[in-house]
Amino acid sequence: MTDVAFHFNAPDKLAYACRLLRKAVASGSQVVVTAQAHDLEHLDALLWTFSAQEFVPHALASASAEVLAATPVVLSESVTQAPHRQVLLNLGHDVPEGFDQFERLIDVVSLDDTDRQSARVRWKQYTALGYQLTRHDLNLKGAT
Repeated sequence: MTDVAFHFNAPDKLAYACRLLRKAVASGSQVVVTAQAHDLEHLDALLWTFSAQEFVPHALASASAEVLAATPVVLSESVTQAPHRQVLLNLGHDVPEGFDQFERLIDVVSLDDTDRQSARVRWKQYTALGYQLTRHDLNLKGAT
């Protein structure tokens, strides 16, 4: 069963995702990031610029099959065609279709009221499906 974790109170959701992806890649994990197209485009740009000393290898889902197979981070609106099934990072507002095919799901929630409200709905959906959820309050950890 997929391990589902919520990371709450991210002041900047995409900047937090960059740091999380850097850590995941450093540990050898393969990650699929799901979000709306405009958020994925913004994240793609941030991953190229957020750290001068470190690069997080990534590709948009529209890349060739060879590139996707060799890339530890894939940015995709839909996970159904994703090449990896290890970690799913959800930055979207809905429960990703096919999330249960992944070992782990990390759902990042910002301070925005709309984002928090949609996270509550997702939380209830996962719970109704029988998943045990882990809650990480980023305010308590001092994440920025």
